[in-house]
Formats: sequence, structure tokens, C-alpha cells
Amino acid sequence: MFYAFSSQIVATSQFEANFHGVPIATVSRDRENKTKFVFHSCTDIGTAKQLHALLTVLGKAQNVVLFTRLVTLYATLGDLSLSRNTFKYIQRKNIFTWNSMVAVFVKCGRYRDAMNCVSELLSNSGVRPDFYTFPPVLKACVSVVDGEKMHCWVLKMGFEHDVYVAASLIHLYSRFSAVDVAHKVFGDMPVRDVGSWNAMISGFLQNGKATSALGVLGRMKVEGVKMDTVTVASVLPVCAQANDVVCGMLVHLYVIKHGLESDLFVCNALINMYSKFGRLQDAQRVFDGMKVRDVVSWNSIIAAYEQNDDPVTALRLFKGMQFVGMGPDLLTVVSLISIFVQLSDRRIGRAAHGFVMRRGWLEEDVVIGNALVNMYAKLGLIDCARAVFEQLPRRDVISWNTLITGYGQNGLASEAIDAYNMMGECRTIIPNQGTWVSILPAYSHIGALQQGMKIHGRLIKNSLYLDVFVATCLIDMYGECGKLEDAMSLFYEIPRETSVPWNAIISSLGIHGHGKEAVQLFKDMQAEGVKADHITFVSLLSACSHSGLVDEGQWCFDLMQKDCGVKPNLKHYGCMVDLFGRAGYLEKAHNLVNNMPIQADASIWGTLLSACRIHGNAELGTLALDRLLEVDSENVGYYVLLSNIYANVGKWEGAVKVRSLAKDRGLKKTPGWSSVVVGSVVEVFYAGNQTHPQCTEIYKELRVLNAKMKSLGYVPDYSFVLQDVEEDEKEQILISHSERLAIAFGLISTPPKYPIRIFKNLRVCGDCHNATKYISKITERDIIVRDSNRFHHFKDGFCSCGDYCFQYDAVLSQMLLLMVQWKLKMKFPAQNLQVDVQTFFGFRWNNIHETCVGGGEQQKGFDSAAQ
Repeated sequence: MFYAFSSQIVATSQFEANFHGVPIATVSRDRENKTKFVFHSCTDIGTAKQLHALLTVLGKAQNVVLFTRLVTLYATLGDLSLSRNTFKYIQRKNIFTWNSMVAVFVKCGRYRDAMNCVSELLSNSGVRPDFYTFPPVLKACVSVVDGEKMHCWVLKMGFEHDVYVAASLIHLYSRFSAVDVAHKVFGDMPVRDVGSWNAMISGFLQNGKATSALGVLGRMKVEGVKMDTVTVASVLPVCAQANDVVCGMLVHLYVIKHGLESDLFVCNALINMYSKFGRLQDAQRVFDGMKVRDVVSWNSIIAAYEQNDDPVTALRLFKGMQFVGMGPDLLTVVSLISIFVQLSDRRIGRAAHGFVMRRGWLEEDVVIGNALVNMYAKLGLIDCARAVFEQLPRRDVISWNTLITGYGQNGLASEAIDAYNMMGECRTIIPNQGTWVSILPAYSHIGALQQGMKIHGRLIKNSLYLDVFVATCLIDMYGECGKLEDAMSLFYEIPRETSVPWNAIISSLGIHGHGKEAVQLFKDMQAEGVKADHITFVSLLSACSHSGLVDEGQWCFDLMQKDCGVKPNLKHYGCMVDLFGRAGYLEKAHNLVNNMPIQADASIWGTLLSACRIHGNAELGTLALDRLLEVDSENVGYYVLLSNIYANVGKWEGAVKVRSLAKDRGLKKTPGWSSVVVGSVVEVFYAGNQTHPQCTEIYKELRVLNAKMKSLGYVPDYSFVLQDVEEDEKEQILISHSERLAIAFGLISTPPKYPIRIFKNLRVCGDCHNATKYISKITERDIIVRDSNRFHHFKDGFCSCGDYCFQYDAVLSQMLLLMVQWKLKMKFPAQNLQVDVQTFFGFRWNNIHETCVGGGEQQKGFDSAAQ
């Protein structure tokens, strides 16, 4: 190789000696090709160093052109330090040399070095920049301030009308969300090429201004500028963002008319566009018509099916990709990971993790690591998600957002908040929209109103509270923390062009029992021309159900299908069954279930069963329970139910057998907890908590309250105590329920008549509900309790629910109990679980139902005995 270099260099020595200062266009083509051959022959650092040494020996050390090429060569081969040192020793640098060094820094991602290099050029070099200097430098700007400085130099040098420099300025300002400044630069251009139009369209797209982007496209057509492949690829995502499928199809028509359908870049963009509209057949047709496909094409069609909830077809296409010999890249695996999540396949998900580790992609790109964290979180393996997160060599804001969201999705609000606090300690990580959308639901879950309000204050400072998704989370937070007035005020301050904020406020009104207001707000939504979606009607029907608005609910259900084109799903049917059932229209509810075009699940039958319990329809209740056990026989609630049956009649051996059976099957009841916010601190209590620093004061307050309640007529309901203990111990167990501990702590920690807000992860038990009414009267306090079902506003001895949730039929209870026992006996005949029919006369349904559907503190006895 050394001798090959020598011969080439000697052959052109005279040419090189006289080259300095001569434009390259005047150099003979033969000598230029020989020079290129020499540099292109260097494929590693060692060879490049040999060439460098040879040029120095031959006296070419001050040849600006050759050594500038060496600067670029070293950087291309991955040695930036050699590139920098070579540049440093070139004494008579021209603008070509400076531009090359700047381009090297930008290509290597060393943006700050690029800016320093340009600053040196402009201030100390004595060399005048040209229009090739600024495009890479504008790309290197790490802040809008840097960009404005460079813009000043552009104006000073008179390059503002150069189409390449102006297009780079448009890209710069668009990148930093200063799209109005970008548009002004675009408007001031005396001449615009197609690249300038593309830059402006892309800038509006990046900043979510699809309408403005389409406006630029219209002007482009008026001025007679034809779209090229880059324009088409920029416009198609705009059509998807604007939700304008007609515009997208017109662009597709333009592509066919002008013969662009064979362009790979355009076809990939078309597949992505059609997938965003859910038009998988059109996306597949484009893919099938492609004569040449690259890995991006396969990734696009696989992602199209994955994003439209068709993981089976997506997986089949991946196998087809392998069949034609196309290897997956990092983005392919990202789509595959999402596919495995949709298939709930933990085994293959772990296999994908192993594949990523073998390829070393976890260290290469943070995107794949974030996808793995998300996969494990959605599969319920949150410990694995945290382990992958800890292994990431580099974490960006999306990494933290994914972990916080994962904890929230798995019901671990406290862990989500801890992760958010850890994120705050990383000074290089700046929270974004996704961060607030992740953490606000966690604060809502535990009722941390003060912390949520702090986030709101922070968002007001940077105006992010006007973002529709962030504002929706704030509305949810205020609604779920009992501050409905604040939720309403915020709703009227934010943009309401989409259904998202409307859904949030309608849902908030519903859980507070304001059904009529929710219906009126829906009518206002229609009047403003906002299109309702399936979530809108779930929130609306639920609100009607909680308020007993049967006619309004029926009207909404009909309107949803006839006028809005929303196909009912299980959630909609569940709301309607609940609506009819609560109002006593049991046959109507049963007919709706029988005529559903989709199979009813456990939630539907459970809702119907609850209605039968309230209104005493034993025959239909038995049928509902029969179907419920068929579709959800592995629900731990039924084991808890039968265990509590044995406990209530004193058959403790049977209760122990059922508990052991549930434990052997890996079934575990969610422990109940209640929280109360005092100042900025969230206090969480579990049943029987004895570890709190103010434990003595809490129990003293409860004993005083218990005595006062009894003087007013309160009688403890021992049917909610499912443990083999004496009467006096049962009373102590009731006093130790988590919601009472939280209420007592709130009473001793806040000023008189100050409202107390309690948050419970399960439903409130009947005895605690009754006791809280007495406490609100005795203490003259408003007590707001949010359980897993709805809000209860206690005031002056009354609850806003009207005790609607605590009315039961004893005869029906007996029959349903026998049905549960019979079903479980058929399922586990070897367990010999016998129940005496006569024992259950007068047995109260409330403790069974509350335990089965997740309410009260009864699981404490179940869990402790199982252990």
C-alpha cells in the first residue's frame, strides 16, 4: 500500500506543488481522480497515518487541499483527535479548511466544538465565511440564542437571501419551536426553491401546526412549484396530523400522476400515512405494489398493523421479512416488543430482550432500552422493567417517563412518585409534556392534592398547562381529589377543540354524582362542534348511571350509534346494564345482555348481579351468578367470598381450607389502604396499623368518637368482621379499619371544621360508611371519601350517595350463597367444601358482595389466615 501511495503521489507531485490557490474546477480530471483514489484507498487509521507520513516526507505539509482532505479522512475513520490535530497544524487555512472542520464536528455530534470553531473563524482567522459555512453551523446550535447569534452573522455577511442558508434558518427556528420566526424568514426570501418550501412545511409539521403546513402547500401550488419526493414525504405526515384523509389521498393521486409511486421514500411515507388513518388495506396495497423494499418498508408495514391492534398480522409480516432474507434492525425490534405486549407473551418478550442484548443494541440506542422498560411494565413485570432501566448506559427523559408510567399502570403510585423525585435530582434531565402526563395520575391516585397543585403552578410558569393532554391530566387530578370547582374552572381556560378535555370533565362530574350537569355539558360539546368518541360515551353513560338518569342514558346510547357512528363495546354495555339495573329495570337489563353482539364478560354479569341483589330478583340473580362464575372462575374474590361464608357461620376449618386453596393457586387479595393529606404530606394507613408515630392519639380519638356515636344510636355491624374473635375484639377490629384511622388522623391534625379528604383503593365497607356519617355530624366537618367506585360527600350525618350502595335483599343472598358453594364444590370436589343450607338464613349479602368486588377491610382476616 505504501508503494502504491508513493507512485500516485510522485505522479502528481508537480500538480500538487502548484495547486494552492487554483480553483479545483480548472484542474485536469485525470489528476483529480488520482488524488481521490489515494484517499479513498485508506480504509483504516493505520493506512491513513501512512498517507499522512508520506505527504509530510514529500513536502506536502502545507498543501491546504490535501491536508484538509486528511482532516475529513481521519474523522470519517472515527479518530476525531487526529482530525483536530491535523487541522491545527495547517498554517494557511482557507474557508474550505474551516468549513471542513466545522462539518466534521457536526457530523460527530460535537456541536459545542463546532460553535467554538465558527467563533474562532469569525473573530480571529481573517478568513471570510461563505454560504457553505452557515448551514452546518446552524444545525449545531444547541439553543435558540446560539441560533440568533448565527443569524446576526448571516445578516452581517449578506447571506440571508441565499436559499440554502435561509432553509437552514427555517429548520433552526422550527427545531426550537420558534416557527413564527421561521415563517418570517421564509416570507422574506426573494427566491424560493422547492427545498425552501419543504423546510417550511416540515417546520409547521414539527410544531403540530398541520393547518398552517397545508396552507403553505396551497401557496406552493399557486406559485406553480411542483412537489418533489421530499415534499410528498413531508406533506403526508401533515395530512395524518390534520386528520385529513382526503388530502392524503389527493397527494397519493399526485404521486401516481407524476410517476413518483416507484420512489422508495414516497412509498414508505404512504404506508405510514394510511396506517395513521387505520386504512390497513390501502397501506398493504402500497406495500404489495413496491418493486423494491428496504428495511424501512418492512418496518412501516409491520408498525402499521402493530399500531392498529393487529399483532398477529404484524408478526406474520415479520416472518415474511425474515423469509426474504431481510434482517431486522433496531426499529423492527421496537415494533416486535410492542407486538409481544399486545399478545401478552412474556416468554417471547424475554427472548426479544435476549436478542437485543446479544446484538449490543441496549448500549447503542436508548430507544430500544425504553421499549424494553415499557414492555415489562405493560406485562406486569415491573421489577424487570426497573432492572432494565438501571442497566441503561444512558437515560433520557423518555426513559424516566416510561418508568414513572409503568409504576402508575401497575397501581404503584408511591413508587411512581419516588421515581419522579429521583428524576428531579438529575440536572441534565428536563421534564417535558410526557413527564407531567405520567406523574399527575400518580398524585391523583393517592389524593396528593398539594403536590398536584405544585405541578400546576410549575406548568403555569411555562404555559404548558394549555397543552390539551397536560390540562386533561390536571382536570382529572382536581376531579379525583374532590376539587370539582377547580376542575371546571381549568376546563374553561384551556383549548377545547378535541374530545379529550370534554371526556375528562364529564367523567369528573359523573363520579361526583352530577349526572344532569354531565349531560348538559355533552350538549354544549355538540353545540361547539366537537366530535364525541367512545370514551365520551363511557363517561357520559357512567354519569347517567350514578345519577339514575334512565331516559337521558337511553338517549345517549341511541345517539352514540345512530348519529355519532360509535360502535358500543363492553364498557358501554356495562354502563347501560348498570343504568337499567340500578333503576329496577332488571328484565330490560337482562334483554340487553342477551341481545349484545359481543359476548358478555365478568363485569357485565357482575353488574347485573349487583342490580338483582339490590332489587331482590333471586331467579335472575342466580342466573347472573352462574354466568359470572363460568366466565371468571379464577377470580380470587370468589375464594374470599366462600371463606367469609364459613367465617360468618363459625366454620373456621372450612375457611382455612379455602384460604389454603387460594394460596396454593397463587391467588392473592389486594390489601386495602386509605390515605389522607395533611399539609404537603400524604399519610397512608392499612387496617390495624400500629406503627404510626401518632398511633396512641389516633386510637384515643377513635375511642372517644365511638362512645359519642353510640350515644346517638350507632350500633356496630359485626358482620363485617370475619375473624374468629370475641365481641369486644370485633369492635376493635372495626375501629381499626384503614378509613377510620385516616379520618381520626385528619381530625387531630387539622383545625376545627376543616374539610377532610380520604382516598381508599377499595370500596368503603358498610359499617365504616355508617360510622362516617355519625362522625361528620359530631365533628361538624365535611368528610370527602373517594373509594374505588365513586365519591362520598359526608355532611351533617348524611352521604351524597343516599346510602344507595348499601341496600341488600336477604333472601336473595341465601340463594346466591348456595350457588357459589355449589359451583366451587363442582370445581373442587376433592376439597369436600360442605355448606349447611339452614345456616345461611338471614345471612347478610353486604359483606359477601363487598368482599367479592373488592370493598372493605375483610381481606385482612383472609390474608392473615392464608399466611
